[in-house]
Amino acid sequence: MSVNIDRVYQKVLALANKEQRGYITPQEFNLFADHAQMEIFEQYFYDLEQFERNPSSDVDDFLEQKIQIFKQPPSTITNEFNLPANTYQVDSVGVVWGNGRRGTVERIGRGEAIGIESSPLLNTSLATCYYIHGDVVYFVDYSEGGSFTINLTRKPNKPNWTYVISGENALFNPNSSIDFELHSSEENKLVIKILTLAGVAIKDVQLAQVAAGKEASITQQQKQ
Repeated sequence: MSVNIDRVYQKVLALANKEQRGYITPQEFNLFADHAQMEIFEQYFYDLEQFERNPSSDVDDFLEQKIQIFKQPPSTITNEFNLPANTYQVDSVGVVWGNGRRGTVERIGRGEAIGIESSPLLNTSLATCYYIHGDVVYFVDYSEGGSFTINLTRKPNKPNWTYVISGENALFNPNSSIDFELHSSEENKLVIKILTLAGVAIKDVQLAQVAAGKEASITQQQKQ
């Protein structure tokens, strides 16, 4: 389901050469590749939010499937939980109380949590909730403890095209390279976004415009 990084790189080089824009080095490509992958990844959540606000709006049929790749198995947590370095967002925190009742723990702001904890009346009348400060999840427990689980979405792994030197040539090294983690349907969009970034980086307006036109065409086709 992932996208082969060498195939994307070769397409990028072929299209850049076709437009007579020169060579994109592996180092440049890797920087553009990571940025392009994150742009596409973050667009998933923007599209999902728009769809939830307006169910009649256009949304990819595969959107949930594309996001599902990055959902982590639920983790059991206690009063404090250090988020993994690759966390993109906390989706939800669930709880099972001592009597077997299940529920979802509400997230509040840190300032609100501090205000509530400093008030004895509120401290005894509200349900358990949590807040995030830095990379740590904290519980504000106003009632009997329960068993908590956290559901996370992680970021994609950073893509990396690596090579070995053979004579004067840099040959693709599949053993140490890291493919894109996006759904396989995103291959062409990755190529176009990387070309767009390359055009901006080398101040080649025409290349950026050509790539942007191709991306708009792909987006339109996906909505049909």
